[in-house]
Amino acid sequence: MKDKREYVKRMKPESLMMSYGYKPEWSEGSVKSPIFQTSTFTFKTAEQGKAHFELAYGKRTLGPDEEPGLVYTRINNPDIEILEDRLCLWDGAEACAAFASGMAAISTTLMEVLQPGDLVAFCEPLYGGTEHFLREFLPKMKIESVSFLPGQTIDEVREVIKRSGKADKLALLYFESPANPTNGLVDIDMVVQLGKEFSTKDRKVLTAIDNTFLGPIFQHPLKHGIDLVIYSATKYIGGHSDVIAGATLGSAEMIHRVKALRSMLGTMVGAHTGWLLMRSLETLKPRMMLQCENAKKIAEWLSHHPKVRKVYYPGLLKPGDPQYEIYQRQCDAPGAMISFDIVGGEREAFRFLNSMKLIKLAVSLGSTESLAEHPFSMTHCGVDDHVKRHTGLTESLVRVSIGVEDPEDLIWDIDQALKYVEMAGETKVEAAASEGVK
Repeated sequence: MKDKREYVKRMKPESLMMSYGYKPEWSEGSVKSPIFQTSTFTFKTAEQGKAHFELAYGKRTLGPDEEPGLVYTRINNPDIEILEDRLCLWDGAEACAAFASGMAAISTTLMEVLQPGDLVAFCEPLYGGTEHFLREFLPKMKIESVSFLPGQTIDEVREVIKRSGKADKLALLYFESPANPTNGLVDIDMVVQLGKEFSTKDRKVLTAIDNTFLGPIFQHPLKHGIDLVIYSATKYIGGHSDVIAGATLGSAEMIHRVKALRSMLGTMVGAHTGWLLMRSLETLKPRMMLQCENAKKIAEWLSHHPKVRKVYYPGLLKPGDPQYEIYQRQCDAPGAMISFDIVGGEREAFRFLNSMKLIKLAVSLGSTESLAEHPFSMTHCGVDDHVKRHTGLTESLVRVSIGVEDPEDLIWDIDQALKYVEMAGETKVEAAASEGVK
């Protein structure tokens, strides 16, 4: 056991992704884990079945040399457990719970750690589904929320919480960093400090981050003291636009609680999806690094384009900008998500999106292919218009997830699509003539 720990400690996650958590002898010597496409597992004896269920339902804890047994795929499954073990390596987490979607991870986790009467302080903008869950669903459970903005100081955020009149009920600080879709950075150390300030001897204020945009390669919030890290594993972790999944990571105690509710709600990831995600983890780092390098070139090029008013990308931050200091302290790289304001409004943004040839017009992100969308009317459609504009999310904003294509080809596609923006104010006849249509 000691030798195994030393081996794991010595190796980097990208090396361990090929084999960690799996033993070939489990499956006739198969190098790769098979898909354990089964709903239930047999017990050798009734006594063993009793012992496994007692563990699954928390009636007792594991013995010193005991491993949790397989019971039922809603509770555990080899593909899911191996996936969770490997995800822990990237973030340095004690435990992980995998889910059927990113929203399943968010909703199950928050429902477990919150109770009626609690207050959540969250940073906006957030992904539209998360915003809806916080503003529309949680109030039905008598859980209220207040919001703050990226860039606000610790004193300003503290005041927002106090002005709510429920600071003594604060239970969770929740945020995305970078924020979707504006790439605004939230100071992780500040959030951790606020969590400590509002905690009492009898009540710990938890901190949770949606780390989808940069994690698990370029940002590691648990190392800064964050309690819970959440992912839409559909995105970079999956990386091929062919799975829907999510994950929550944290301490063994916290994840044990989350998994208990996951089993009751049935929000776990399936065995086949778990197997596909294991495949994707093997190439996660090289994919994200290539996407990041492509994005740096494209963001720099966009920053000089006359039809682009402003580019939102951490890699363009300069010394002197408060966001730059945050970026330097908590991010290892700027990632591959770029948002930018086109000169004009919705009509110009739509004309750009409709004119792309290589980049796909679709929501989601983090895949091998580049995707572009209009957050105001698509992913964040359900967010109140006033909130969107207040957080810098306007009708002129376009979000692009950069893939692994050749960066010069992507620049060519963006450039030719931006040329059509110039014609957005023309009449149909003039536009047709400009495009050579007879």
